[in-house]
Parts: sequence; C-alpha cells; structure tokens
Amino acid sequence: MISGITVLTILLMASVTWLTRVIGYIGLRNRELGPRARAVMEAAPGCVLISVIAPYFVTNNPADLLAIAITLIAASRLSLFSTVAVGIVAAALLRHLL
Repeated sequence: MISGITVLTILLMASVTWLTRVIGYIGLRNRELGPRARAVMEAAPGCVLISVIAPYFVTNNPADLLAIAITLIAASRLSLFSTVAVGIVAAALLRHLL
C-alpha cells in the first residue's frame, strides 16, 4: 500500500513541474524569446525531475543502479512518457527480484 506521504510527494512534484511550464508561458506570453531563453524554459521541468532522481545515482542498491541504466538506454530511444514507464517498471521488477 502506498503511504499518504508518498502520494502527497508525488502530487507536489507533479504540481511543481506543471507550474514551471504554466508560469513561464503566462509570464512570457507577450515576449519573443531568444534561443537560449527558450532552451531554459524547455529544460526547467526536467531539472525538477532529475533533482528527485539524482540521489539514486549514488546508491549501493543494485536494483536501483540497474533500473537507472535501463532507463538511460530507454531515454536514448523512446519518448519521455515511454521512458518514464520503462523506468518505473524496471525499478519495480528489479527491486522485487533482487
């Protein structure tokens, strides 16, 4: 069973990711963005996501390390949604098996 704090954390992370997009578009809707500013706006939600994932890169848990490797391979070939799905499934299966 998923604890309430886990659900709350997931909802807050989703809200922050969504808000980075919405606030950026609302705040800059009447301006012409240069290529550098556009790149920053596109990278912001990914930065929020990677800040959550980054601690697992230094784990000693082999299941997490293998799941990260599988997710990195998937990211080079699949869309964002598919990569997230592969990462979640890989982490769940490897944690169960190992």
